[in-house]
Amino acid sequence: MTVASGRTAPALPAAKALWVVPPLLLVALLFAYPLALILRQALVGDGDAASLANFAQVIGTRAFRNALLNTVEIALAATAGCLLAGLALALLLSFVPFPGSGFIARLIDTFIALPTFLVTLAFTFLYGSAGMLNAGLVGTFGLATPPVDFLYSPWGVILAEVTVYTPFIMRPLMAAFSLVDRAQIEVASSLGARPARIVRQVILPAALPALLAGGSLCLLLTVNEFGIVLFIGAKGVITLPLLVYDKAIQEFDYTTACVIAVVNVVLSLGLFTLYRLVIGRLGGRHAAVV
Repeated sequence: MTVASGRTAPALPAAKALWVVPPLLLVALLFAYPLALILRQALVGDGDAASLANFAQVIGTRAFRNALLNTVEIALAATAGCLLAGLALALLLSFVPFPGSGFIARLIDTFIALPTFLVTLAFTFLYGSAGMLNAGLVGTFGLATPPVDFLYSPWGVILAEVTVYTPFIMRPLMAAFSLVDRAQIEVASSLGARPARIVRQVILPAALPALLAGGSLCLLLTVNEFGIVLFIGAKGVITLPLLVYDKAIQEFDYTTACVIAVVNVVLSLGLFTLYRLVIGRLGGRHAAVV
């Protein structure tokens, strides 16, 4: 039954639009304003007029180029390690059932919740100069110096980042593997296909979107990693985030620190855009798992 009346329900577009104001103010206060201050300091410095001279001066230094190179190399190596480790663990836990596999998967997930310095501290106790491994080798074989010294090098940073960020690869892959039709695997196996061929031709094509999205996210996170690099203190391993810390906190050179920070933000936003493009192109049923 419809009851006609002369009055119409009032439209409240203006009232609804007001709900956008609080989050916009919050974003402006917590993100846009500090970023604007950093950009202003990078452009103006100690002068009165904005200029790109500070960028040209900082980018031309050897310290900046080395930090940028270290950042890219460590991020790419750590991402590659995360992809390999995450793929291997996801395949094992998804398609090779064994007692305790669920517990191991949940245990690996806990690394996401742990602070990065905690993993680095554990590595120091295990692989440091006075760690358990070196102490055992020195005591057993009577060595004069600790034989394991990779921790305080780029390889130590890469191993720590692989340990921390592998779950970011493994979890999307396990979600993608859960969507794989097991009947296809059984048919391929019954036709005589070996496990390596089944993985290459049946499983990986279905998991490729999750692999790409997870790898993009891992690359973004490793580029901005600060705690692991700082805590390990690897000799000669200076990345962009660590260089910002050194210039701002130790040398009080805020202009240089702001210039490096702006470059790091641009690099991060570029990688984030790449990550969103990867996810946007996935679409379909894979979008929910990445």
